[in-house]
Amino acid sequence: MFRDCIRAALVTLGLVVGPAWAEEPFIVVQSTTSTQNSGLLDFILPGFEAETGIEVRVVAVGTGQAIRNAVNGDGDVLMVHSKPDEEKFVADGWGVERFDLMYNDFILVGPKSDPAAVGGGADILTALTAIEAVEAPFVSRGDDSGTHKAEMGHWSAAGVDPTDASGTWYRETGSGMGATLNVASGMDAYALTDRATWLSFGNKGSLEVLVEGDTRLFNQYGVILVNPTTHPHVRANAGQRFIDWLIGPDGQAAIASYMLDGQQVFFPNAGE
Repeated sequence: MFRDCIRAALVTLGLVVGPAWAEEPFIVVQSTTSTQNSGLLDFILPGFEAETGIEVRVVAVGTGQAIRNAVNGDGDVLMVHSKPDEEKFVADGWGVERFDLMYNDFILVGPKSDPAAVGGGADILTALTAIEAVEAPFVSRGDDSGTHKAEMGHWSAAGVDPTDASGTWYRETGSGMGATLNVASGMDAYALTDRATWLSFGNKGSLEVLVEGDTRLFNQYGVILVNPTTHPHVRANAGQRFIDWLIGPDGQAAIASYMLDGQQVFFPNAGE
């Protein structure tokens, strides 16, 4: 108690507090659920923290919510996967600079019975059109996440507005990818998911990968420092150090070495 009172007094007077009394350095990263749920962050963060002494505290939400949190100043670094929204975030002055970080892909999963007969296809638009035509159950995140944004873009390109059927064959969970896959598994429904979450998902039931390989299913991730000019409390030095590590040789090697079921999950592409 006495030491805490002295420390508070020194801080109030603007005096330098010795290293033994200093707060542990940390940053807050607003990230997507896929980087957390896949196990990637648990795998790579210890290396950065051991090297720098900077703790990384992750807030894992959908991309839309992560961006809104960062706009509000509730974070130091943004790591998401919706490039147009990321570029707008920087253009609007909320972020300093966007860097490509890594990529993987989206896949369409569905029941083995495959009522829309889309299995083995490589055209996501054809698959979605077939699902809508037979009104087969489809479960969407419906949460403004990067995955949801990608899904809605594909429906639009296919000339379909599935929200007209909301609550019937088209169901929106308003939840993360894991919870949405759980619903899809329980309903024997189709769903669009990132491959990383799918590989780490343990309740697949009758679901299997039915459509993959379409170039439109490319899934790019980016990383951005929240603008300290807009939000002066941002830990800019520590945040930039984390970004430099991620896009540098050590971070990129760590990302490349993460495996699930013997498969590489994310592919680093910073600077390409």
